[in-house]
Amino acid sequence: MHRLTCPTCHADVVWPGNPHRPFCSLVCRLIDLGVWLDEGYRIDERQHSDNVS
Repeated sequence: MHRLTCPTCHADVVWPGNPHRPFCSLVCRLIDLGVWLDEGYRIDERQHSDNVS
């Protein structure tokens, strides 16, 4: 069985059949969404602008 680590709480996640993957639960999925909505994650502008032609 393939296992990964939840990016939010670092619990083991069983991959097959998990509707919330890569998260372990809906709670961890919503926590991650909240961080995105609060602009806690950012894409580096310098890296992005280097790839634009």
